[in-house]
Amino acid sequence: MLGTYYYHEILRKTVIAFGTLFNDIHIRHKDQAGKEISDMKVALAYGPMQKFLARIEQQPELNRATQITLPRMSFEMTNITYDATRKAGITQTFKAADNNNKLRKVFMPVPYNVGFELNVLVKLNDDGLQIVEQILPYFQPAFNLTVDLVSVIGEKRDISVVLDNISFQDDYEGDFATRRALIYTLNFTAKTYLFGPVADTPEGIIKKVQLDYHTTMDRENARRELRYVVTPQANKDYDNDNTAQLTFDISVSQVRINVTDTTNFDVKDRIVIDSEVMQIKEIPDATTLVVKRGFSKTIKSDHRENTKVNKLTTADDALVEAGDDFGFNEVSSIFTDSLQFNPATRTDSWTQTLMILKNL
Repeated sequence: MLGTYYYHEILRKTVIAFGTLFNDIHIRHKDQAGKEISDMKVALAYGPMQKFLARIEQQPELNRATQITLPRMSFEMTNITYDATRKAGITQTFKAADNNNKLRKVFMPVPYNVGFELNVLVKLNDDGLQIVEQILPYFQPAFNLTVDLVSVIGEKRDISVVLDNISFQDDYEGDFATRRALIYTLNFTAKTYLFGPVADTPEGIIKKVQLDYHTTMDRENARRELRYVVTPQANKDYDNDNTAQLTFDISVSQVRINVTDTTNFDVKDRIVIDSEVMQIKEIPDATTLVVKRGFSKTIKSDHRENTKVNKLTTADDALVEAGDDFGFNEVSSIFTDSLQFNPATRTDSWTQTLMILKNL
């Protein structure tokens, strides 16, 4: 299991989505008359708070343009923990269509909580209050983000971002040359989901059921007598074989239909015209079919000249996908050979039969 490479970038997308929440916050300054004199967008960067504090402390010349300006915000991912309260079934799966409308089998995602820390660094307390007040009303205490977690299947989920707590500190020590930094720290938890690898094929879809009947309840010495097998039966054409075409319109009650050629048809074959399935009862001549209408519980309808007449075969049955409308092929077989079905090799063998004979 481990070693199968996949990377959905879910954690990366979660980090980006979290940062996007705070990348358009502004502060405004006014003069004594209440007139607005400046509007500044607050810078946001990913990284620990200590990195920015160290950068401020190591810049002795306060008037240089290269110094870090305040206010600014920084955020970082602090922890990842499993969330058992949102756990789904371990083996539960669902089907999803990829960008090419191909069905994929996907296991239910695993719930994880991702911790984030947002730091607001300001030199004026009013700047900090402006920033915090633009954030807090949206968290009551959670704010939902829609994230495209697995783009290959278009799996979008709402990620709940919960505000856990807020703290404040004033790092102002030293003389007048030391820069003051007021720090508001907001801790969040993002409730995301992690997906495993997405199968390239809908592997695991049951396309055959086989049941062996025995004449006794003795499971060790039982011999099979009857086998019942069920497989999907297609109700639409998948391989577009275009076997023939209608040469005349047919009404909803008409059972005798005219086609371009009957060479590739046999009695009891199933055909599909538009979405109606029919079964051939007779083939009177090279261009005529007598059919049973509305076969496989499909709806009878009128059909127009030149409409395709497709033959439904085992090739179509093999292409049936989950969610399609389909019927069932049922086969019953009687056996007297005393063989047993081996699930490991998926064949009938003498292995278990010899053990039975040995015990007799």
